[in-house]
Amino acid sequence: MANKNLSRAKNAKNDEFYTQFADIEKELNAYLDYDADTFRGKTVLLPCDDPEWSNFTRFFAQKFEILGLKKLISTSFAIKSKTYKTKWQPTPFETENPNYNADKSKTHGKIFTLIHDSNRNGKIDIEDLRWNYLEGNGDFRSDEIKRLRDGADIIVTNPPFSLFREFLAWIVEADKQFVIIGNMNAITYKEVFPLIKENKIWLGVSSGAKEYLKPDGGFQKMGNTCWFTNLEHGRRHRPLQLMTMAENIKFSKHKEIRGKEYQKYDNYDAIEVPFTDAIPSDYEGVMGVPISFLDKYCPEQFEIMGMCENEDLYQLKTKIYESAECKQAYFDKFGKKGTYDLNASGVLIKNDLYEKVFQRILIRKKQ
Repeated sequence: MANKNLSRAKNAKNDEFYTQFADIEKELNAYLDYDADTFRGKTVLLPCDDPEWSNFTRFFAQKFEILGLKKLISTSFAIKSKTYKTKWQPTPFETENPNYNADKSKTHGKIFTLIHDSNRNGKIDIEDLRWNYLEGNGDFRSDEIKRLRDGADIIVTNPPFSLFREFLAWIVEADKQFVIIGNMNAITYKEVFPLIKENKIWLGVSSGAKEYLKPDGGFQKMGNTCWFTNLEHGRRHRPLQLMTMAENIKFSKHKEIRGKEYQKYDNYDAIEVPFTDAIPSDYEGVMGVPISFLDKYCPEQFEIMGMCENEDLYQLKTKIYESAECKQAYFDKFGKKGTYDLNASGVLIKNDLYEKVFQRILIRKKQ
């Protein structure tokens, strides 16, 4: 159900979900544990946020002095420009401020900034945030927000699900450090996977189902979400503790592995490893592993070779199936006419039938 909610939100352009403070704190503290100066002297930009509701804004504002920030900037997207409509009215925080403008409230985004002890109480915190309306609606693709991006050091946010590809490209274009949330399946996007393969970006610390706050109250559980980043953290340099192939066959907790031989793909020179903890420590060849492997990936331990995919972008295929073969494979498996897109994944032969496996990343033990 959680994964269905994520897909439904993406398809409906319902991108208005707020990350809980505890999830943000858990993730960002991991970078600070690795390097306490991760944010020191940096300008942090939080685009795609509603600063009045954003726990990202709250986290960085509350910890401004502890983190040693130089500047915090948080921006929002105008309510009238949002595709997904909800009941809305300006908050007293906005209406009771001298900056309030009834027309701009609907059509303009807002910008919150935190730089110094503006209320002169001896500390810099959330009470020192100052805001105004942006010139435009706050779209991250606008020149106005691009200028903020270009002046920032680190970008942190939960971007719209439907615009994840474009948002990541927007960050990479400016060569910025970042920590953002996305769907785990974004790993397989052709705009994303090459960056992971080249060790330019990687997964953050915590992944899996999370509950997000909804603008109209309550929570929405989203499955398979994860953090994407290019900031270092300790867990990604922690090697997996694995058994040998013989030990896996003898002792694995997975019935698909225990007492069986590892199978080789029909269309890749690689073995199928359906579980990350079943990766054999002593196998020197290429292995197909689930995309969730990246949650435990240690670049000193394994090399990412490519991915099982249709276009053979990484020149790893050993066989291309003809249309007639795909149709015959479908008929043999299901007993009716149809086509089996065998070229889109790794293929095993079981009981003389072609079996497609789920999406696999191809890896090899570091030599």
